Amino acid sequence: MKKTILYMLAASTLVLASCDDMLDKQPRSQFVNNPAFWSNENSVLTYSNTMYENYSGYGYGGNGGWFYFKSLSDDQANPDFDNWTFTSVPNTSSYWSDGFAEVRRCNYMIVGLASSSLPAATRNNFMAIARLNRAWQYYQLVREYGDVQWENYAVIDPADPTVQGERTDRDVVIDSVVADLDYAIANLTAQRGANSWSKDMALAMKSDVCLYEGTYCKYRTEAENGKAPDLNRAANYLRQCVDASEQLMTSGRYTLSANYGDVYNSLDLSQNSEVIFWRNYAKDVQGHSTVDYTTGSTAQRGITKDAVDAFLFRDGKPLATTTLDTDDKATLNANGNYVVTKMLANRDKRLGVIIDSVVCFKDHGWARTPGLAEMTSSTGYTVHKYDNLEMGADNPTLYRNGIGTGYTDAPIYWLAVIYLNDAEAKAELGTITQSDLDATINKLQARAGLPDMTLNPAADPANNQGVSNLLWEIRRVRRCELMTDNWYRYWDLVRWHQLDKLDSGKYPNINLGANLSNVANVSVKVDNGYAVATNATRTWDSRNYFFPVPQTQITLNSKTTQNPGWK
Repeated sequence: MKKTILYMLAASTLVLASCDDMLDKQPRSQFVNNPAFWSNENSVLTYSNTMYENYSGYGYGGNGGWFYFKSLSDDQANPDFDNWTFTSVPNTSSYWSDGFAEVRRCNYMIVGLASSSLPAATRNNFMAIARLNRAWQYYQLVREYGDVQWENYAVIDPADPTVQGERTDRDVVIDSVVADLDYAIANLTAQRGANSWSKDMALAMKSDVCLYEGTYCKYRTEAENGKAPDLNRAANYLRQCVDASEQLMTSGRYTLSANYGDVYNSLDLSQNSEVIFWRNYAKDVQGHSTVDYTTGSTAQRGITKDAVDAFLFRDGKPLATTTLDTDDKATLNANGNYVVTKMLANRDKRLGVIIDSVVCFKDHGWARTPGLAEMTSSTGYTVHKYDNLEMGADNPTLYRNGIGTGYTDAPIYWLAVIYLNDAEAKAELGTITQSDLDATINKLQARAGLPDMTLNPAADPANNQGVSNLLWEIRRVRRCELMTDNWYRYWDLVRWHQLDKLDSGKYPNINLGANLSNVANVSVKVDNGYAVATNATRTWDSRNYFFPVPQTQITLNSKTTQNPGWK
């Protein structure tokens, strides 16, 4: 059946009574009938600025963001244990309610602007901002729930919990998401603006969305996703991913940073040529806690043995086939700390940025900076990549160990992600060439101190995803490049139909950490010498490909059905 792109049809003049500043996220549920609002450029600008809060970056205040804290993956192990996001049907869920509230705020803006007296270019730019942000919200909802109602009207108060009508086929919703993005690309007036809405930001979002959709539709199954693979649809979206990615890659506006860590711990990303869109933080104005949680006394969500084992050795070979020293035991140094310096010297340089060389665990704490709190980790491996030793040098206890006081900037879209998207999409399409690899993956390999990848890499016995050697290696680069970033790993496993790899009973290395065989009187549980992060086990169930629809929604609207496997 031919898919129909859904557009908003109705009109309304309901608007916000007051718009909160982008640095102060307040309740957004008060409205007034004031058509003049949408004809006042400053009012519409303020309204649109509040949408920056939906790109959480490193979080806000004491709240965690989408980096480090999203540890439901095979890369990290939470000492408090990460089970599936849902293990039963909740009565309510912020994933659902907040998503639809933001969709409705976008729709108010779209409908209000339809009758605005602003100049056409200004009005269309604001319309593009609204549709860009509506696309973002629906992209999240579709990834989480699959079929969701496409609300093609704007008369509903965002605080109203009822989502009316039947759930819309998720394929149709994604078609509409990409239509919104195409409108944004065509109508945003700014080409580039790392902390403002721009055509480039919309292109980067389209690159991500289309890669997700292309691979999801290729690998999904009727039994576990409710729809069979659609190879024609997959190819269409993969081609769109390539097109969006290459517009950015060939623009001349972005270059790869010399150092892998530069995009993660900068006090000012406005000067970084790799970053396409970022979230700004400012000292004593708006801060986050990502640095605190990766430098403080709270036990860290440590990097797993499975994640460390994914990194290539400097000879470009994996753990199973390298001829370099594979000894990963932590050894005692002159300062009385246990270190993995030798291991890091033989591995991909990114690993030495992501984790510290000192391992620290119960009864063996360690402070990255003398005078600060001693750290411990669930796995022994601590996360280092987000810390900046210069931040708050006048008062590191306040700014690096304080809740909500960190002020390093957070990347949202950056060039390395676009390189990864482009290479993977072409590999999935079967069109990738060595020149393509050299223009994308091999730039990342060079920065990581690794040899170039070729079109015919040697087999890795660890390949357990049923894909070609080339795709396995491209996926490896993605995993290592984006480790602990923006929940990428979780959603990558979803779109590759590999979410079962988070079953810690079947894949025990995702619950293990550093090799503590040399540690005297070790006080943490070990398995064959490796630190055990938690005693709990996460068991896979195919229903976890979708979040359960909150029960209240089904009660409020009998046309809303539940996702498979949830009762």
